[in-house]
Amino acid sequence: MDPLADRDTMKRLYQPPAEQFARVSVPELTYFMVDGAGSPQGPDYARALKYLSTVVFPVRVEARKRMGAEFVEPPVEALYWADDPADFVNANLDKWKWRIMIVAPPWITEQMLASAVSQAETRLGPPPETLRLEKLEEGDCVQILHRGDYPEQGPIMHKLHGEYLPAHGLAPAGPHHEIYLNDPNRTAPEKRRTILRQPVKSVD
Repeated sequence: MDPLADRDTMKRLYQPPAEQFARVSVPELTYFMVDGAGSPQGPDYARALKYLSTVVFPVRVEARKRMGAEFVEPPVEALYWADDPADFVNANLDKWKWRIMIVAPPWITEQMLASAVSQAETRLGPPPETLRLEKLEEGDCVQILHRGDYPEQGPIMHKLHGEYLPAHGLAPAGPHHEIYLNDPNRTAPEKRRTILRQPVKSVD
C-alpha cells in the first residue's frame, strides 16, 4: 500500500475529529526514523528533526514526479516514552526518549536513502547514528485532533487515560504518538493542529 497516493487512507489516519476520540486501525507503514533521548525542546531533537527533514526532501521531489497530483505530503510524527512511566506522565522531559518519523513511500530503497544522506552530509555533517528506514505497525489505536499549543494537551490526555480507555476496557499498547499537521515555526501556538494517537489493547 502506498499511503501517500491513497487519499482515503490518509484521511482515515490523519484527519480525526477534534470533538471526540476515534478508533482507527493503523496498518504497517514504512518510516524514515531517528531515535534520541532528552528533552524534545533540546538541541539533539532539533538537529535530528532538521536532518530527517533534509534527507526526506529529495524523496518528496521524486514522489511528486511519480504521483503528480496524487502525492500527499506526509507530516512529521513522533513517539514519546520514558523508562519510568512516571517521568513521562510528570513531564520530566530530560528523561524522555523519542523517535521522530516521516512516512516513506513503499518504493523507497536503502540505496535511495543512502544517496539522500550523502547529499545532506555536505551541509549538515555526519547523520544521526539511528537514522534509518523501518516498518511500524501500530494496529488498534485511539486518536483525536488537538487544536492549540503543545503544553495545552494535558486535559485531553487526562480524559483519554483517565476516562475513555477505562470505560472501553482498553489499556495503552505502545508509546504516545503525536502527528504535527503544522510547522511550529510558521504557525501561531493557538492555531497548531496535532493528532494525539495512542495504540491500545483490550484488557479483561
